[in-house]
Amino acid sequence: MISPQALLAAERRHSWHPFTQMQEWCAPGHEPIILTEGEGALLRDIHGREYLDGNSSIWTNLHGHRHPRLNAAIAEQLGRVAHVSFLGFTHPLAIQLATELCALWPPGTLTRAFFSDDGSTAMEAAIKMAILYRQHTGEPTRNRFIAFTNAYHGDTMGASSLGGVRTFHGPFAAHHFPVLHVRTMEELEALRTESGEVIDPTQFAAVVIEPLIQGVAEMHLWPKGMLARLRRWCDLHGIHLILDEVMTGFGRTGTLFACEQEGVIPDFIALAKGLTGGYLPLAATLTREPIYEAFLGRYEELKSFFYGHSYTANPLGCAAALANLQIFREENTLAHLQEKIGWLAEELEALRPHPRVHGIRQCGFIAAFDITAPDGEKADWRLQTGARLCRAAARHGLLTRPIRDTVVLMPPYCITRQQIRQMVAALAKALEHFEAEEPPPHLPG
Repeated sequence: MISPQALLAAERRHSWHPFTQMQEWCAPGHEPIILTEGEGALLRDIHGREYLDGNSSIWTNLHGHRHPRLNAAIAEQLGRVAHVSFLGFTHPLAIQLATELCALWPPGTLTRAFFSDDGSTAMEAAIKMAILYRQHTGEPTRNRFIAFTNAYHGDTMGASSLGGVRTFHGPFAAHHFPVLHVRTMEELEALRTESGEVIDPTQFAAVVIEPLIQGVAEMHLWPKGMLARLRRWCDLHGIHLILDEVMTGFGRTGTLFACEQEGVIPDFIALAKGLTGGYLPLAATLTREPIYEAFLGRYEELKSFFYGHSYTANPLGCAAALANLQIFREENTLAHLQEKIGWLAEELEALRPHPRVHGIRQCGFIAAFDITAPDGEKADWRLQTGARLCRAAARHGLLTRPIRDTVVLMPPYCITRQQIRQMVAALAKALEHFEAEEPPPHLPG
């Protein structure tokens, strides 16, 4: 086996991590956690140290690591074939998965599933379908989108167009699709430019939103009833509704899909992350039959949806996704989750008295709070207060990742009450010690 020292040296020489300042990562004093195995809600590093997986391996893992059903489904399919093309061919698991995903919705609503690789490509497919649908149905001037301030819908160029986080999307703004960003439902209903001019809604193809809660927007909760109100507004103006349920789908908000809580059925929905239980990259974009039918015609009409990826509908991913849906059905995942949602809320109360903890909030099995400066004010983002707190929490056996100074807890559904208590206790210890253990970086000026 390669020694930890050799692995670390190779890591510093050759790796490049996402959303990471590599100068800090490769600094001599920083030793990355090298994870090697997991079981249930736990992960272990190369030194044998155990950690609670407090963010489900970046919001993906639903049922825990090494779940026997998921492992068995992947191994069984691996005994047949690992990958076959979905471009010009098909296979039984993709057919079955598309059927089961569409069956999760009322009959005659979301009837078609288009597979891709991850959340960003699921959103990319949805917005390209939305534009092409308008072109195919004689409305080519409906080519703009509406998204919400501080939204994040992925990093491929089309999905990036929808984003409202300047750090991620600003450098590419000149290459984006035309998108209008609004802060609230009231702003959308007014639909005016900054100078006060009324905007014609017939120029828009679709509105895009993460239902109930915005993830990367520091876990911002939407007002109750807002999603149903948005659905009515879209229907009034003939504008499609695209839901990004990459994070919220498959139980994260307490129901299988977040939109169920307000009785909303979208025109497009993007699914990924938890689709395979967090085991393999696979995504799906579901849409309605009339949208699908607009792409039908003779080949020379060029109405085909010319978009796809080499690993579309990968059989191993489909096997994991089907096993994931079976787990939900046969292990009563959603019913058992309700009690754990309550446990998480109860245990988080232990953090509320801390003077630097503000805005504890929860949406199903997603929880977050803001860590402030010592005086209770918003911390200077350059101090990386949230990141330093999470590094301190790792020393107490909890792995999670902040969104700037918002600390997120999103554990696997298999976590026990004792492990939830340990997770919150690790944060309490980190809050007590992290400033003394790791002084903030020097800020110029």
